[in-house]
Amino acid sequence: MEWIHLLIAGIFEISWAVGLKYSHGFTLVIPAIITIVCMIASFYFLALALKSLPLGTAYAIWTGIGTLGTVVLGIILFKEPVTAIRIFCIALIFCGITGLKLITK
Repeated sequence: MEWIHLLIAGIFEISWAVGLKYSHGFTLVIPAIITIVCMIASFYFLALALKSLPLGTAYAIWTGIGTLGTVVLGIILFKEPVTAIRIFCIALIFCGITGLKLITK
């Protein structure tokens, strides 16, 4: 169950990171409120996962999920550049997340 909590935490991390962009520095009320709710949910689910997962592993995977998702949504929603080196670096993050998951009980 802790891995599901960690995945949910990562999804909420992606949501609040994208929400920051849409809130325009917390000047737009509705996107700002959604961003704050997603932040709280992300930390809550991360805290649940940390009950049984090692801190370093959980934190690295949480931030990795957030990084991957935010980069992908940045490309899709905000037309951020897609370059070979960027894709390569994203693939390295994915490999790191996968490796940490595979070696953690």
